[in-house]
Amino acid sequence: MATEDLSSALPSPAHPLASPGYGKRGTPDQPPLRRDTFAHLPLRARYLAGFIDALPERAAMDAKTLAKEQPLYGQAAVRSALNELSLAGHLRRVRRISETGAENGTTRWVFHTYWSRTARSDEWWTRLLDGDVPEPQSEAPGTPAPQPAALPPGRSEAYRTLAQLGLRDPRLTLSAADCAALEDLAAAWLAREPAPYNLTHTLTTGLPSTVHSPRAFVARRLRDKLPPERPRLASAPHPAERHRNLVECTECGTPGRPEAIPDGLCRACHPINARTDALTWPVTE
Repeated sequence: MATEDLSSALPSPAHPLASPGYGKRGTPDQPPLRRDTFAHLPLRARYLAGFIDALPERAAMDAKTLAKEQPLYGQAAVRSALNELSLAGHLRRVRRISETGAENGTTRWVFHTYWSRTARSDEWWTRLLDGDVPEPQSEAPGTPAPQPAALPPGRSEAYRTLAQLGLRDPRLTLSAADCAALEDLAAAWLAREPAPYNLTHTLTTGLPSTVHSPRAFVARRLRDKLPPERPRLASAPHPAERHRNLVECTECGTPGRPEAIPDGLCRACHPINARTDALTWPVTE
């Protein structure tokens, strides 16, 4: 059931991007997607989680767009599912002061929806939004932490992404030998842009009507469209910068410090006993 839900929720390559300063933002320390990654969620939230997880960085994340881009749920149902994902620890809506605005002496806010494939605690989100990137996951007390899906021996994420290209577009079907020959090029890409969806999107968009040599075509695109190396951001901002980030209530948009909006919902929107009723699955810090 979970497998069917996830596969049916895959977005199209045409999903709109948000305006600069808006949209989806990934989080660090993400394990590979498993068939049961979102099995702990209610059906509606599970479906939307699979859909959101496959979206690229900066994808539009407002309820209106999400409702339009998938076939099963309207805006009201999408808003309810987003609340469920926030309660579960997968999602936070955030506004922060733009560096551009600060340099000009004005206050300009930008808005992001942070997404975590792994359910996170409020403490984890607070640390992340304050610029303190959490360490890799340790097993939560008393509960087994989900383990990443094992790849066949010697097979990397890069190899798997290449092997699945033919499922997205038959014109780019590669053999095992092709995948092995291109694995290093794809790994170099993922080292700079660690989102397999973005790699797949780049390789499969704007194809000619006929691809005579998929291996040569993919190799050329991997070289020509390799993302630039980006400098790493500082792990923690200066203390004076720590209050530049505000969490928005997923339901009504009320802003506040992370600790004032538990589970990403303000007190007025937070359901009674939400932690007891909704968070019955492992949440790691």
